[in-house]
Amino acid sequence: MGKTLTEIAQELRATNKKVQLIYAFNGTGKTRLSREFKQLIAPRADDEADRPELVSKKILYYNAFTEDLFYWDNDLEQDADPKLKIQPNLFTNWVLRDQGQDRNIITKFQHYANEKLTPQFSEDFSEVSFSLERGDDEPSDKLKISKGEESSFIWSVFYALLDQVISTLNVAEPSERETNQFDHLEYIFIDDPVSSLDENHLIELAVNLAGLIKSSQLTSVKFIVTTHSPLFYNVLFNELNGKVCYMLERFEDGTFALTEKKGDSNTSFSYHLYLKRTIEQAIVESQIQKYHFTLLRNLYEKTASFLGYPKWSELLPDDKQAYLNRIIQFTSHSTLSSEAVAEPTEQEKQTVRFLLDHLKNTYRFWQEEQ
Repeated sequence: MGKTLTEIAQELRATNKKVQLIYAFNGTGKTRLSREFKQLIAPRADDEADRPELVSKKILYYNAFTEDLFYWDNDLEQDADPKLKIQPNLFTNWVLRDQGQDRNIITKFQHYANEKLTPQFSEDFSEVSFSLERGDDEPSDKLKISKGEESSFIWSVFYALLDQVISTLNVAEPSERETNQFDHLEYIFIDDPVSSLDENHLIELAVNLAGLIKSSQLTSVKFIVTTHSPLFYNVLFNELNGKVCYMLERFEDGTFALTEKKGDSNTSFSYHLYLKRTIEQAIVESQIQKYHFTLLRNLYEKTASFLGYPKWSELLPDDKQAYLNRIIQFTSHSTLSSEAVAEPTEQEKQTVRFLLDHLKNTYRFWQEEQ
C-alpha cells in the first residue's frame, strides 16, 4: 500500500544520514514533497510575519516556489526596459544586502549562461536587469533572458546564499561566527536545480554542489537533494560518500513509495526500463494513446544508441522498415492538433504491441535486461 507525501516526509526526517539523494521522474511530486517536508520541519506560524529574523529558521530550501520570488516587469508600454523583480524576503536580503554577494552571483551566472550576459542589480537589490556586453564598453539594450537562463540566475543567488551559510556554520564556536542567524538550521532541501542546463554545465553544477555539501562540517545540518536527471543523480552519487539513495514513485491512486536504491541510475532505475514498463502497462490495461508512439520512438532511439546503430529506424523489421518509420514519425510528431485524435485506431494499437515485441524479442540487449 502506498503512502502520502506527508508520510514520505516523515521517513526522510527519521533518517539519520547527512545526505539523502532522491530520484523521481518528472511529474511524480518532488516539489510537493519539498513543501510537505518544509511544513513538517517548520510549520508556518500565525505570527511568522511579525518575526522578520532568520534566527528561527530550521530549513533552507530551493524549489519551484523559490523561483516564484523572482518575476518579470516586462515594460509592456515601451518594450524597452524589462526587469526581473525580486520579492522582498529574508534570504535574498541577507545574501545581497548584508553579505554583498552580488559580484559572486554575477560571476557564477555568467559561467552557467554566457560570459557576456551581464546582470545589473538595482541599488536596493529589489530588481535586476540584463544586457549583453559588446566588447566596446557599450552594453546592449536591456533584454529579457530565456527561462533556462532565468533558472540559472536564481540558482546562482541560492548557491551564493548556501555557500555563505555553510562557511558561517563551519565556525565551530557559535560566539565566533559572523552571524548567529543560522544557528538553528537543521535541513537544506534542494529540488532539481538543473533546468535547461547542457550536460557540461549540469555536471559542473553537480560537482560544485557536492563540494559544498562535503565542505559542511556541522553534522547537525542534513541535506536532501531531489532530481529527475539521471546524469545529475549519477554525478552526486559518485561524488558524495555516506549518502542514502531513493527512488520516489507515484501510483495511480495518488499514493507514493520511497524505495531505497543501492546503485547509480543505470543500475537502479534506467529510463529505458521505465519507458518499457509504461508501454507494457498501457498494452495490458488496453489504454494505448497516441503519446505512446512518442515513448516507443524514444525507446527505439535509446536502444539504437546503446547498440551503436546510427539510426533508430534500422532496428525496425526489414520488410516493413519504411512503412513503420513513417507511422512512428507521423504519430509522434503530428502538430495538426485540430486534426489529431487522442484515441488511436485498433490497427495503431496493434502496431505499438508489434513494435515493442519486436524490440524485446529481436535484440539480445533486451533479452539480457529481462
